[in-house]
Amino acid sequence: MFEKGAKNLITDVAGLYVGHAQDDVIKTGVTVLTAERPFVAGVHIMGGAPGTRETELLSPERLVQEVDALVLAGGSAFGLDAASGVMDGLRAAGRGFAVGDQLVPIVPAAILFDLINGGDKAWGQNPYAALGRAAFEAASPDFVLGTVGAGTGALTADLKGGLGSASVTFDGITVGALVAVNALGRVTIGDGPQFWAAPFEMGAEFGRLGTGALGTGAFDPSACPLVKGHRDGATTIAIVATDAILTQAQATRMATAAHDGMARAIYPAHTPMDGDLVFAAATGARALHDPLMDTLHLGNAAALCLSRAIARAVYEATPAAHDPLPTWAEKFG
Repeated sequence: MFEKGAKNLITDVAGLYVGHAQDDVIKTGVTVLTAERPFVAGVHIMGGAPGTRETELLSPERLVQEVDALVLAGGSAFGLDAASGVMDGLRAAGRGFAVGDQLVPIVPAAILFDLINGGDKAWGQNPYAALGRAAFEAASPDFVLGTVGAGTGALTADLKGGLGSASVTFDGITVGALVAVNALGRVTIGDGPQFWAAPFEMGAEFGRLGTGALGTGAFDPSACPLVKGHRDGATTIAIVATDAILTQAQATRMATAAHDGMARAIYPAHTPMDGDLVFAAATGARALHDPLMDTLHLGNAAALCLSRAIARAVYEATPAAHDPLPTWAEKFG
């Protein structure tokens, strides 16, 4: 049986830390996931317009099997520079893959497009390396959700997006998700406040509103879905994590399965204009009891957590000056 984690955050996976940094004038930011020691990681990309750094080395046949941190950032291609700041912080801390007498921190990253969101983008120097370093230095087991970090400038088709997280435990294993929601589509049903992720909600983590719009006919499945007017400004990027011992291939399978959670919570998801991506992380603290069935349950748990984290990201968003869209709370609260 799945039970909600103690904090309902990805850091319920012991040894993981999350840090945020943002610039509210630019309306953008960075979120970093790191750990006490290097961890196994995988990735799966289903969006048609991804922006990534160092994802190719996460293929199971590559030399390096562990990473030091994972980065989620705004800024489109500019945001990939956030990983450089994280690398600087890791190197200063004596972390990295040993090559002779040198340490090379391994920091895969993914970005979302938040350049058309009402913020001032007329910077003279790319701000993302500094934001990455600040997010790394702020990493902690406790962190806030909503309009923070990589979710600072995020938008959906009709509401402000944000940064979300959720977790579950089962059979002594913990699984969590962390996500920056900047989707081309919508996370709510029809014109109502109900979330597509409602069937997967645990407790009242995003209002316990159910799926009322489906029952009243407010949602028309024959109609074309509402998407952003600026169709290139999208992407939902996520990390799912567990304390189980996984190979890189098993972590990749968990990332693949987690995309089901994205499809349950966003309508539509995985479009040609989204760069939808899921990283997976495994800290290796707990052995699998039944490798085949536990891998199945890990994928299901990751999808469950990701769908809930997406709804929480939008539910927890807060308003700021020059926002082009309302928050969920402003529209429905």
